[in-house]
Amino acid sequence: MKHLELNINGRVRRVLAEDSATLLDVLRGPLGLTGTKANCLEGECGVCTVLLDGRSVNACIVLAAQCERHAVTTIEGLACSGELHPLQQSFVDAGAVQCGFCIPGMVMTAAGLLNERASPSREQIREGLCGTLCRCTGYSKIVDAVEQAARRPVSGDGQARE
Repeated sequence: MKHLELNINGRVRRVLAEDSATLLDVLRGPLGLTGTKANCLEGECGVCTVLLDGRSVNACIVLAAQCERHAVTTIEGLACSGELHPLQQSFVDAGAVQCGFCIPGMVMTAAGLLNERASPSREQIREGLCGTLCRCTGYSKIVDAVEQAARRPVSGDGQARE
C-alpha cells in the first residue's frame, strides 16, 4: 500500500492505494467518483476517459501513482459552480445522450480533443472520438454536440460567455 497525493478536479486528495491500483480503481473506490465508468479495463472502449493535464487518457490503464504531480479532471470536475460545462450542455442540447453509460467518457474525450484543437472539422471530431465506443447512437448527434461546443465562445475558466 502507498499513500498518494492526487490533484483531482482542482483539489488535492490523499488516498491509500495498492501499488498496482489504476487511476480508475482510485477514482471509483476511495474517492467515490463514480461518473467515470468501468467497462473493458483494457483501454479499448474509452468509457473511463478522464483528462490528465488536459489530455484524454483511459483511467483503466494508467496507474494512480503515475498521476501524482499531475492534474486529473473527471466528468464531475468539468462543471463549474453547479452549471454544466459548455460541452456537457452541447451534449444535452444536441440530444446526444441516450443510456448515459459512455457519455462521461465521450464528453471527456471530446474535452481533450477541444483542448488540443479548438475548432476541429467534423472529420477531425469523428477521428478524435474513435477510441470511445457507444452502442446506443449512430454518433451523428455526438459529433453535432462537439461541433456545437467548439462554436461556443468560452472564457478562460472554461465556461461559455453570454
